[in-house]
Amino acid sequence: MERIAEFLFETMLLKRIQRTGYQFLGPGKESVAEHTFGVMCIAWTLARMEPEADEGRLLAMCLIHDLPEARIGDLNTVQKEYVMADEKMAVADMTRDLPFATDIRALLDEFNARETLEAQLARDADQLAFLLDLKSLSDMGYAAPDKWSGHVKARLQTAAGIKLSESIAKTEWDSWWLKLFIDSDRKEK
Repeated sequence: MERIAEFLFETMLLKRIQRTGYQFLGPGKESVAEHTFGVMCIAWTLARMEPEADEGRLLAMCLIHDLPEARIGDLNTVQKEYVMADEKMAVADMTRDLPFATDIRALLDEFNARETLEAQLARDADQLAFLLDLKSLSDMGYAAPDKWSGHVKARLQTAAGIKLSESIAKTEWDSWWLKLFIDSDRKEK
């Protein structure tokens, strides 16, 4: 049990590890754990749009997709040009002596291979989380996100992911709040 407790303490580091891509956007910041929560919410939604997907496997894949970052950090695209992180070694060391180590490794291998529907949906959920952030920043008046959105959309692999990205592009980030505000004004009158 001690080894499992150590693993869980290590996973909690993701709450303190900041995602580094936001340096290029200017505003905004997010921890890896915050990102993972968003990815899981999106994946849960995508599972409803693609009912043939194995929801449990999809959610498990999204939960652990950035787990190695507890050891290697969040390397952005520029950093990856100069730093070679050994994700397989990080995962092997992180999961050593865990009774569910093979489950974690298999999910990460599937995610990285991008061959199954669940892996493609998980990848799309990862990209859609970024698109939601870009759209929110753009709606708030920041110009940099508009440069990145097309590149992120091009990475989408599934029909559900593409369809959802189109809706994200047309929806203002605060429309849900504005609707509540307008409805509450109507109720007061």
